[in-house]
Amino acid sequence: MNLAIKKATPEDMPAVLSLINELAVFEKEPDAVKINEDILIENGFGDNPLFYCFVAKENDTVIGMALCYYRFSTWDGKSLHLEDLVVREEYRGKGVGKKLYDQVMTFGKENGVKRVEWVVLDWNKNAIDFYEKSGAQFLKDWYLVQMDEGRLHKYIKTIAPS
Repeated sequence: MNLAIKKATPEDMPAVLSLINELAVFEKEPDAVKINEDILIENGFGDNPLFYCFVAKENDTVIGMALCYYRFSTWDGKSLHLEDLVVREEYRGKGVGKKLYDQVMTFGKENGVKRVEWVVLDWNKNAIDFYEKSGAQFLKDWYLVQMDEGRLHKYIKTIAPS
């Protein structure tokens, strides 16, 4: 396999979006993706990018990606959140995901983060096994909490003056 891990470019965003959609199907949420290529380009490139993306390419074809962004921990300081790491189904089990994971960890170390964090679905045994083997710590006493756009709007109505 002629594999290269590179920082993504705007030209890679159609393939990145395709991988995001593939991940949504894998995670049993096929209709969950609301973004498009323009949103990825607008938010990932320019003077103040909201995320960093690395792509795995075989002969200039994107076969995997890892997308991450900075966070701030009030306990530890600068942190990196790995939002998604996905490899096309036909390339899984060939070390592509590990190379992307290694790139994110290296990026974090090179940029002085105190921790890298991410979430994994409790039924994704292959990912869980991989992360455990890498030495990652699982925080099983924490809940992931989200306020999606609909819930956010509903909540804001309860606090906004009438």
